[in-house]
Amino acid sequence: MMNVGIIGAGHIAEKAARTLAEMEGMSCLAIGSRSQKKAQDFAARFGITRAYGSYAELLQDPDIDLVYIATPHSCHFENARDAILAGKPCLVEKSFMMNAVEAAAILALAREKNVFIAEAIWPRYMPVRDMARQVIASGVIGKPVMLTATLAYNVSEKERVLQPSLGGGALLDLGVYLLNFVRMYCDSPIRDLTTSCIRAATGVDASEVITFIHEDGTLSTVQSSAFSEGNNEGVITGTTGFLVFDDLINPTCLRICRKRHIVEREIPVPKQITGFEYQFQASADAISAGQLEPVQMPHAETLYIMHLMDRLRTEWGVPTSSAV
Repeated sequence: MMNVGIIGAGHIAEKAARTLAEMEGMSCLAIGSRSQKKAQDFAARFGITRAYGSYAELLQDPDIDLVYIATPHSCHFENARDAILAGKPCLVEKSFMMNAVEAAAILALAREKNVFIAEAIWPRYMPVRDMARQVIASGVIGKPVMLTATLAYNVSEKERVLQPSLGGGALLDLGVYLLNFVRMYCDSPIRDLTTSCIRAATGVDASEVITFIHEDGTLSTVQSSAFSEGNNEGVITGTTGFLVFDDLINPTCLRICRKRHIVEREIPVPKQITGFEYQFQASADAISAGQLEPVQMPHAETLYIMHLMDRLRTEWGVPTSSAV
C-alpha cells in the first residue's frame, strides 16, 4: 500500500481524494491545510484518517510515501522544496512551477537529494495518449499536417486565476494542457512562433492564440481562455482524414473522421475512476522502481514547457513570477 498525503484542500485536492479512495494499492492517508478546521472537515468528507493544520506537520509524518501538491501555482516551489528536503517523493499539480527558473531549481534539488518528483499533467499519463499515437502510426489519417485545439472555461471569478501573485491567467491554468497536447503528438522543434493575447484588467492573460510552425512542416494552432466557454476539442488533421479528441483534457472517445465530419470509426476510452488514477499509479510505479521521474512526463519535458510558457508570457507582458 502506498500512502499519499495531500497538501492543499481545494477542488483539485477533492478530486484526488475521491480517486485515491477507489484505487487498489493506494491510500489517501493524510490531508494538510493551513487551517486545522479545514483539514478536519476535508478529512471527514473523504474518510481520511489524519488531518494536519499545517503542511509542515504532514511532511513530518513518517508513514506518507507520496505527497500530492494541490496548492496554487505560486506555492508550488516552496511546497515542493519542503517536501524534497523532508525526503518525500512528490507529484506537483500543473503548472509545475511559476517559471523555468523555479522548475530548474526544484528538479536539481530533487536529483541532489535523490527524491522522486513529477508534474501532475494528467493527459500525459492516460491510456488515450498511446491509443491516439497508435492511430496516427497506423497511417489511417495519412501524414499529420495540422494540430488544432481549444480549451476555454469561464473561471474569471476565481481569485487564483485573476491575481498575478498567485500565478493567475489562462496559460498556467489551461494553456499548459494545449502545449502538452502539441508536444505529445508533434515533438518536432519549433521553427516559428506567432501569438496574440488579451489581458485582463489585473494584468494576467485572459485569452490567447498560439501558432507554431514545426521544422517538419506541421502547423499547430491552439487557443485558450479563462473568460469564456469553449468546445474544448483537439483535432489532428492528416492528408486523408482527421482524429478528433472529444474532450481535450479527458477524452471519452477518439473519432477517426473523413470529409465533412463523417465518422469512420469511434474508439472508446477505457473505463476510469476520474482519470487522475493514471498519474498516481505512474508515480507509484516509478517510486517502486527507484526512478526519480516517470517515463510519461520526464523532467526534460516539464522544463521545456516551462521555458515555452516563460517565452510566451514575456512576449505578452504578463508577469512570470509572484513578485509583482
